[in-house]
Amino acid sequence: MDVFIKQFDELSLIEFHDIVALRISVFVVEQNCPYQELDGKDKMSFHLFVKEGDSIVGTARILPPGLSYPEIAIGRVVSSIDKRDCGLGHLIMEESLKFISNHWKDPQNVKLSAQSHLKKYYEKHGFTSTGKEYLEDGIPHTEMILVKNVNK
Repeated sequence: MDVFIKQFDELSLIEFHDIVALRISVFVVEQNCPYQELDGKDKMSFHLFVKEGDSIVGTARILPPGLSYPEIAIGRVVSSIDKRDCGLGHLIMEESLKFISNHWKDPQNVKLSAQSHLKKYYEKHGFTSTGKEYLEDGIPHTEMILVKNVNK
């Protein structure tokens, strides 16, 4: 499997199509949750995607500070149904956090909106709940943050 991270304008049409197709197949179809997938934030984000052969099997969106939260955010973390339970999700998070550390040189807090049943998965990557729990598109979510040491 190969990992790529590109800004929106660096993606090919096929890459962007396949990223969105994977997100829709999981978040809209599999989870039976109609929502506005294309929200305008993709154009200002970095896109991590994992390819196996010619297929995109996992992806995440890395949003700069101020786009979703005052902090950097990670969202739209997804893996194809046939690639779950093989460590792909952990690879996506590890590579996302490594990119954030390299791209934003000063330590930055990172925030995300986790489906609540995935809290333990994100905790394995250092995230903790902010205590804010809510329904998003009918699915329980928990706001989580990874606090980086900002003391120099």
